[in-house]
Amino acid sequence: MSFNVFEWVMLAALLHASWNALIKQGGNKLLSMVLVANSAALLAAFFLPVLSPPARASWPFILSSTILQIGYFVLLAQAYRVADLSQAYPLMRGTAPLLVAVACACFLRESLRPIAWTGIAVICIGILSLALPRQLEGGRRGIGLALLNAVLIAGYTLVDGIGVKLSGAPAAYTLWIFLLTGIPLAAWALLARRAAYCRYMASHWRAALAGGIGTTTSYALVLGAMTTAPIAMVAALRETSILFAAVLSGMVLKESLGLLRLTAICIIAVGAMVLRLA
Repeated sequence: MSFNVFEWVMLAALLHASWNALIKQGGNKLLSMVLVANSAALLAAFFLPVLSPPARASWPFILSSTILQIGYFVLLAQAYRVADLSQAYPLMRGTAPLLVAVACACFLRESLRPIAWTGIAVICIGILSLALPRQLEGGRRGIGLALLNAVLIAGYTLVDGIGVKLSGAPAAYTLWIFLLTGIPLAAWALLARRAAYCRYMASHWRAALAGGIGTTTSYALVLGAMTTAPIAMVAALRETSILFAAVLSGMVLKESLGLLRLTAICIIAVGAMVLRLA
């Protein structure tokens, strides 16, 4: 992986961790996520008129990705109800890159060197080590929701990895996904939680705007990287965001890291360095 692509993806991972830290600080994590998605949609609506549209061949992928990402939000909301997100989230994000790598090898004929497979495996092991040693709240249902969400994450990652290459316009491709995802989420919030949503927006709009900028920039960097580097490698490296999230939780949120978390951070960092050499 070239150094420039490595830098893009690591910056994307840092931005992804940063907007997730903003969500974690919010009182209502579900409404925080919806606000971030709505903020990203507004930003997309503002910038799309001045960008060249994606190629026609990429539109089926944009629509498919939108459906998968809305499904991801719905399942994540269910996971909030039955499981501890700090345990379920690493299970989702740690399993998804493995699914992406296997799918790329089987269906896209994406050939990876052994060192790349090693880096992907090490990153996934590090992420999963944050979740698997503890008993997941919600039992089998919590595990099932986390793994099903991992399938959706892998699905939209693969769809976008292919679609962005066909689009000829990575920035516009990314923004259309955020616009089309944000509209139904905003409709749900206004129809189902209007009063709570409006109150929450009034007090958290600054964090939501920062989160919207962070998530759109992060995903645009990731999709841009996928136009020049193997999808599986970019997908795995992006999940080093959990490394940055752990560091931010200790330094900014003053949470205790503990030996297990520090070990996982070191494992993820080693995996990232291995991928850089691939």
